Amino acid sequence: MSSKYSALFEDENDPFLGSPVSKLMDIIFTANNDVVRFDLENFIRRRAAMEMLLNEKLGDDFDTEVDMLMATQRDEVETKTKSLAIELTGDIVSKSE
Repeated sequence: MSSKYSALFEDENDPFLGSPVSKLMDIIFTANNDVVRFDLENFIRRRAAMEMLLNEKLGDDFDTEVDMLMATQRDEVETKTKSLAIELTGDIVSKSE
């Protein structure tokens, strides 16, 4: 769970601190281009499949449901966002070595 002070510990300019999303952006722009392309394409493909699944399960209103979830469970969504950014960063870094 994040607090109102959590941003204090996410210094974008410190190589050892910063948000997981900002570090992912650093990696995307410095890692092997082929690896980044592959992993981003896979990420987008998975997103497309998830949207199709949500549309099947929730119907055409799934966008509204997603927006409501993002508003009502903001901390959980932020935690999951950071987790996905860390996972994608790890995938890219491990394949770029």
